[in-house]
Amino acid sequence: MTESTKTTVSPKRRFALWQGAAALSTLALVPLATGAMATVDSKTQEEISRFMDVYLEVKSNYVEQVDDSKLIEGAINGMLASLDPHSGYLDARGFSNLRTQTDGEYGGLGLSVTMEDGVVKVIAPTADTPAAKAGIKAGDYITHINKELIFGLTLDEAVEQMRGKPGTAIDITVVREGQDKPIEMSLTREIIDLKPVKWEVSGDVGVLTVSSFSADATTDLRAAMMAVEKSLGKKPRGWILDLRSNPGGLLDEAVGISDLFLERGEIVSQRGRKKGDIERYFAEPGDVAGGAPVVVLIDSGSASASEIVAGALQDQHRAVVMGERSFGKGSVQTVLPLTDTTALRLTTARYYTPSGRSVQEGGIEPDIRVPQISDPDYASRPKFRESDLRRHLVNEKKVDNGLLEKDEKVDPRFTATAADLKAKGIEDFQLHYALQTIGRIGPVVPRMAQGGKPPVKPAAKPTARN
Repeated sequence: MTESTKTTVSPKRRFALWQGAAALSTLALVPLATGAMATVDSKTQEEISRFMDVYLEVKSNYVEQVDDSKLIEGAINGMLASLDPHSGYLDARGFSNLRTQTDGEYGGLGLSVTMEDGVVKVIAPTADTPAAKAGIKAGDYITHINKELIFGLTLDEAVEQMRGKPGTAIDITVVREGQDKPIEMSLTREIIDLKPVKWEVSGDVGVLTVSSFSADATTDLRAAMMAVEKSLGKKPRGWILDLRSNPGGLLDEAVGISDLFLERGEIVSQRGRKKGDIERYFAEPGDVAGGAPVVVLIDSGSASASEIVAGALQDQHRAVVMGERSFGKGSVQTVLPLTDTTALRLTTARYYTPSGRSVQEGGIEPDIRVPQISDPDYASRPKFRESDLRRHLVNEKKVDNGLLEKDEKVDPRFTATAADLKAKGIEDFQLHYALQTIGRIGPVVPRMAQGGKPPVKPAAKPTARN
């Protein structure tokens, strides 16, 4: 469904499901609450006074003269960085970059990255981009750009260096766990036109790959499903929805894509700090897939909006979720403009699947765990998730992820080596396994996660957070 047909989504209230500071997001133009200062008490005033004392001492006694704007911006960045990995200050450059990412086209390499101990760490490369073609993988550390050490740069500064005019060359040094030496890579920047949806037909199955939840992803996916049916000349036997290494994006697109496969029921809820601050999103009548079997593929790079879709279809018993445990990003960020060119990116809510699960830290556990054994580095490469980030939000119901991922015995179905699979012509084992599974799943009767009549949809919300 598009934004205009969703009564629970306002055009001016689009929330982002961020995985990291350089992941796809949105511009939720929500004015700051003018009544916030009413909550300032005497203790707060004392702390502000302490800050001013430090500020004045630095202004007076630092070895070099320091610009006021630099000091204030540094203080703002430090304050927001102390909260969680996804909150931050967007200066004019950062705000512009955010708009560019949301539009889905820019010159660069095609990487979703975060910062860890002052080093840029790869969350996931985007398929069919220079980064993916060069072999950059999730968990890699980028230490040098054009032979220059980037340790100590902010994430935005490092990302700015990786972007540039399409066709220009860039050298990157990558450190990968399990490799004795750093890996030197030479890449050429391209226009990263983030077309969120690709489709193909395999036998009588439609394969839908969603690489990001940028604007119009729902519309594009609906069109892809129609293209699959036209190519086959009939309805496909089933669908594979590939959300692997998808870092997330717009909440309303996650709701819309989930809705394409659901007849009714809740898709997701978001809950803020206050007890009554709950907003729920529901499916509209009409399963575009017509009840055909669906397999959703996820991995450790599937985050945020991807986890909303996987969690909704899993809880509603509409799809079999397959692959590996997802990233575990269960918070919602809102962009709060300060001026025409600056804004705050602030964590404002947590989201929950229809059954009330929070995926924060724990992620979505697949119904069928299928490792990507066609990747020769699979066994040695560490998995990187939300729980590895410093100051990440803690799940209210702590989950021992070590137990989730502990395998007592090697599954005999997954003992083949990458070379064995390549000899059989299998380049993507998870997709291959999903295609086999579709043939064993019968038609699905859409139903709700819980019995009863579908809840009445809430009325449209105001267009601004007060």
